[in-house]
Amino acid sequence: MTANSERTYGPSAILTPANAITIVRLLLAPVAFWLIVDQGSGWGLFILWVAITASDSLDGYLARKQGTTRSGAFLDPLADKVLALGGLWAMVIEGRFWWLPVTLITLREILISVFRFYWSRKGLAVEASRIAKAKTFLQFSSVSLVVLPLTTDITWMADTTLWLAVAVAWISALQYVTAGSRATSRMTR
Repeated sequence: MTANSERTYGPSAILTPANAITIVRLLLAPVAFWLIVDQGSGWGLFILWVAITASDSLDGYLARKQGTTRSGAFLDPLADKVLALGGLWAMVIEGRFWWLPVTLITLREILISVFRFYWSRKGLAVEASRIAKAKTFLQFSSVSLVVLPLTTDITWMADTTLWLAVAVAWISALQYVTAGSRATSRMTR
C-alpha cells in the first residue's frame, strides 16, 4: 500500500480525527488555565497539562498519516498558541512567572502571526521550523515544571526554561522573517 492510498482525508476535510483532537485540546485549555490560577500545581493539573500539550504530537501524526487539511493547518498552530500563551499568562496571574518574558513571547507570536498572514496573502506558506517546535516545547515545559508537584518549588528550573523559550522564540522569529523575505523576493523576480 502506498502512502497516498493510506490518506483518507483531502485538503478540504474538516471533521478528521486530527482536528477532533485539536478541538478537544482547545476545549480543555480553559480548564487547565483555571486550575493553574486556582491551584498553581497538582497531580491532576499536571496530568491534564501533559495530556493536552503532548496530544499535539498525536494529532500531527494522524494528520500526516490520514491527510493534512487546510482546517488542520489553521487549528493546530492556533491550539499551540492558545495553550502556550494561556498557560504562561495563567502563571503570571498566579504570581509564578514574571510578566516580562511572557510579554516578549507574546510579542513574538503577534509579530510572526502578522508576517504569516502577510505572506499567505501573497500565496506563500512558511512551515514551522524545528527551532519553532523547540520553542513551543520549551514554553509547554516551563509551565509543566511549575504544575508538577515534584518541581514546583525548584523555581530556577522553570524560570530558566522560560527564558530559554524567550531566546529560542526570537531566534525562530528571525528565521521566519528571513525565510519569508527570501521567498517573497524570489516571487517578485
